[in-house]
Amino acid sequence: MSRTALRICPLCEATCGLTLTVEGTRVTGARGDRDDVFSKGFICPKGASFGAVDGDPDRLRTPLVRRDGELREATWAEAFDAVADGVRGVVERYGANSVGVVLGNPNVHTVAGGLYPPVLLAGLGTRSVFTASTVDQMPKHVSSGLLFGDANAIPVPDLDHTDHLLLIGANPLESNGSLCTAPDFPGKLKALKARGGTLTVIDPRRTRTARLADRHIAIRPGTDALLLAAMAYTLFEEDLVDLGELAPHVMGVEELRDAVRDFSPEAVTAACDVDAPLIRTLARELAAAPTAAVYGRIGSCTVPYGTLGSWLVDVLNILTGNLDRPGGALFPQAATDRTPRPAGPSHGFSLGRWHSRVSRHPEAKGELPLSALAEEIDTATAEGEPIRALIAVAANPVLSAPDGDRLDKALDGLDFMVSVDPYLNETSRHADVVLPPPPPSQSAHHDFAFNTLAVRNQVRYTRPAVPLEPGRMAETEILARLTLAATGMHGADPSAVDDLVIGQTLGKAVKEPWSPVHGRDPKELAAQLTGENGPERRIDMMLRLGPYGDGFGVRPDGLSLEKLLAHPHGIDLGPLRSRLPQLLKTRSGKVELLPRPIADDLPRLRRSLDELPDGLVLVGRRHLRSNNSWMHNVPALTGGSNRCTLHIHPEDAERLGVRTATEVRVKGAGGEVVVKAEVTDGIRRGVVSLPHGWGHDRPGTRLSHAATDPGVNVNQLLDGSLLDPLSGNAVLNGVPIEIMAQL
Repeated sequence: MSRTALRICPLCEATCGLTLTVEGTRVTGARGDRDDVFSKGFICPKGASFGAVDGDPDRLRTPLVRRDGELREATWAEAFDAVADGVRGVVERYGANSVGVVLGNPNVHTVAGGLYPPVLLAGLGTRSVFTASTVDQMPKHVSSGLLFGDANAIPVPDLDHTDHLLLIGANPLESNGSLCTAPDFPGKLKALKARGGTLTVIDPRRTRTARLADRHIAIRPGTDALLLAAMAYTLFEEDLVDLGELAPHVMGVEELRDAVRDFSPEAVTAACDVDAPLIRTLARELAAAPTAAVYGRIGSCTVPYGTLGSWLVDVLNILTGNLDRPGGALFPQAATDRTPRPAGPSHGFSLGRWHSRVSRHPEAKGELPLSALAEEIDTATAEGEPIRALIAVAANPVLSAPDGDRLDKALDGLDFMVSVDPYLNETSRHADVVLPPPPPSQSAHHDFAFNTLAVRNQVRYTRPAVPLEPGRMAETEILARLTLAATGMHGADPSAVDDLVIGQTLGKAVKEPWSPVHGRDPKELAAQLTGENGPERRIDMMLRLGPYGDGFGVRPDGLSLEKLLAHPHGIDLGPLRSRLPQLLKTRSGKVELLPRPIADDLPRLRRSLDELPDGLVLVGRRHLRSNNSWMHNVPALTGGSNRCTLHIHPEDAERLGVRTATEVRVKGAGGEVVVKAEVTDGIRRGVVSLPHGWGHDRPGTRLSHAATDPGVNVNQLLDGSLLDPLSGNAVLNGVPIEIMAQL
């Protein structure tokens, strides 16, 4: 007998509501939930393929433990015994920093990934922490930290109300949005145009988003910061700066004017390959629009000046008075955020509190560059121990980090490795223990991170659509038991982790004068929490302590888990609203427009004016039916446009003797790959493009469909030496390469 169940889609950042068709314990269909308060029925090909993703026969069903050199099925008890022995043995012999932790992108798509890794890291006390952020959005975290004092205070464009939208390095018609959670991003862009608004896209490729735009500017890759700096220069030069209501909350305007004096449109035009009059027009239109927003994404982050570019995106929003106002760029307020403290000076944001052992890369937001993982394992130095054990949670850095061949070899040299992963993939095949989480239908869902980036304030929670299959373990319990095993508490009940967090959180909340529970008894508050398990009790606590919460009875109409469960399609919390100065955590209590690390990095940007490339450069490519490496194992999400081919402009192809479907050899600093070419005028001259996440041809994996068309690993072209120095982010775009036609 078939039934329906609600589930929030975890397959990209749009977080659309789904209505699943379930037959027995199998998901047989998925459609958009028309009653969802946020997505209102929108669905993309990934969401429509939820059942195929959920039921992939290659998903691991039981733990694997390495015995006599081979990974073999084991019980959960045997697996966690092995984890405790392996991790604690390394900690006791070599110290906490000899255990590395790698957190992959899917961690922000699950309840377990949101709740437990912070507890694991705190319990381990290791500084050897690496995440997908440093091959993606770390520049935005750093620029936000420097501007606003909070690395997670990231403004998003008010898509539903803006009159003018400038996108740089973003392709939301394929990505569905990133660092901007917006179901039906395509529909929102079409609605912008329908109400008379203007859309400008800056991208070296004529993407689907660019084809929708009123104006597409095919900039030279890696020069985004120069273009944005020239726009800021123009605003100052033509007296177009108008902070409006932001003025009392901003410091450093005049210092900024002086800092951008070398970046006139005429000075940057050769580097950007964008005419100076057009740059001035972009600045004037931005200033003249009734409301406007500048939005930059991965194409402007994964370049040598990613932090400067991310900073300049917000600088332009500030100089035109469009930050923190409707129709501009606003700061979302998630329901599970803590109740905001009063406005005023705070602790600020610091970089480089420690450094990596080998190349001395500074930490950013508590993380070291993922590009440095291999050398931190395979290189001995006089300073500290190398990484000897690795915990990888939903991470596949052999494909996602530069120079996967080197990392592949380095992982073989570890004393111990554990992977939490549903697949035996290019990275988890090296593990001594693999802990497989259940399919998404068997897990509850709430978006912690993405609600802090949503274009409308709302809150939704869905319980598992399908009961946990016998023999499987909930992902929350896996990560709780992993935390206990890795931190010396192996054998304790996993509820101990949740109880610890609840006790610490409530103990802190009752001491905060602005908290709704100030002065109350933490134990009495803990006794009021509801939920079927520890994770639900934690969500209930977060909701009740949050900005919309009931404050444990202080605000009877406020949120709680019980109230949220009574609204299965979610609760709308209203449009984004102005939040300054309350959210600022800088030492001054103001937006610090020209932070010292930014000012110190601007000379490097000035020098780039004279560093024009003389050969081909590489950029990435996003596909609508994919999201990183693991989706290539789902037949419904491969084929068509989702193919691993090298896009090359016709003029470059003719010069090099390349034709569509012929194989070409692509060589970079980290190695070379052989891939089929696809000649297209959708990319500018001098630029080629390869998609990310392919390269499924290594032995020892169990990705049967992906292996039939493995593609090539674009990150193998990189040697990991090119980083944005402020954030440690890998440079993945605008990378010099050579191409040779295969004979």
